[in-house]
Amino acid sequence: MSSTSPFEVRGDDGFVVSDDPARIDLDVVYGYLSRSYWSEGIPRATVERAVCNSMVFGLYASDRQVGFARVITDRASFAWLCDVFVLEDFQGRGLGKWLMEAVSSHPDLQGLRRFMLATRDAHGLYERYGFRPMKSPERFMERHDPDVYRRSKS
Repeated sequence: MSSTSPFEVRGDDGFVVSDDPARIDLDVVYGYLSRSYWSEGIPRATVERAVCNSMVFGLYASDRQVGFARVITDRASFAWLCDVFVLEDFQGRGLGKWLMEAVSSHPDLQGLRRFMLATRDAHGLYERYGFRPMKSPERFMERHDPDVYRRSKS
């Protein structure tokens, strides 16, 4: 069972983190993800489907969405954190850390046996929230299709 939404964290500076999917600005999320290193060229329909089928966290300055995080989870034993970003104009203010604090404190993400993510360059950020390199990476496998978004356009 999930907690009652919306879960919100309000900052003294007017910023808000909310898990209310109705507040997500798909234009902002798609605009960022489609140019990010991890999902460049992702189709808008794929972003929409991912948002609809995940726990989503929007970071807002007033009513404008300026950040995002997505968690794929069963809310019992496993979660995968992905698509975390803060728009460039709002970076350098500690908002990424604050977004991660909100995600980490969400009641539905407590007591999980495994919470995973992948990152190219933000290891230091995630280590603050208990993430560590895998103890046994040889146990994990993946199916990876880096050209799936290019092929889906044809």
